[in-house]
Amino acid sequence: MNARRTFLPPGGPIRRCRRREGFSLVEVLVALTIFAMSAIILGSSYVNVLNSYAVAARAAQSGEDVAFARSLVLTEPDITKLQDGGEFDTASGRRAKWTAEITPTTTADLFTVMFTCEIAKPNAGDPDKTVQTFTVLRPTWSIDPAARSQLRLDAKNRIAELQGKKTP
Repeated sequence: MNARRTFLPPGGPIRRCRRREGFSLVEVLVALTIFAMSAIILGSSYVNVLNSYAVAARAAQSGEDVAFARSLVLTEPDITKLQDGGEFDTASGRRAKWTAEITPTTTADLFTVMFTCEIAKPNAGDPDKTVQTFTVLRPTWSIDPAARSQLRLDAKNRIAELQGKKTP
C-alpha cells in the first residue's frame, strides 16, 4: 500500500500566512509624534538652561559692580566725600550710581552706613537697586573731637560700672 497519509492540524488545512514587512502607517505616525514631543521637551529644557546661565552671569556681574562701589565707600577716608555719593561706568558698559548715608553710633569711631547702589543699563528702564547696611570702624570719619572724647569717656564709664568700680 502506497497510500499516503496527510496530516492536518487540528484547526483545519494549513493556511499560508503572508509575512508583514515593515511598519503600518499608524505605527510610523505614533513614533513620529513621540519623537517630536520629546524633541520639543528637550529643546525647551535646553533653552531654559541657557537662559538661567545668562541670568546667573548678569547677577554675578551686577554683584561685582556693587562690590566695587562698596569698596570705594570702605576705602574713602573723607566722610564729606562719601556723603556726596559717586558715579562710575562699569566694565560691562553700565552706569553705577551710589550713595552712602552715614550715622555715628554710641561707640567712638563706629559708624552705621546705609549704602545704596543703582546700576542702570544704557537705554533701559528701571535700574537694579541694591541697599545694604553695615557697621564700620573708621577713626578718620570722626569730625568733632569733643564728641569723640565724650563717647570714649562714656564707654569708659560703662565699662567701669560693669566691673563694679567707681567712676571719677
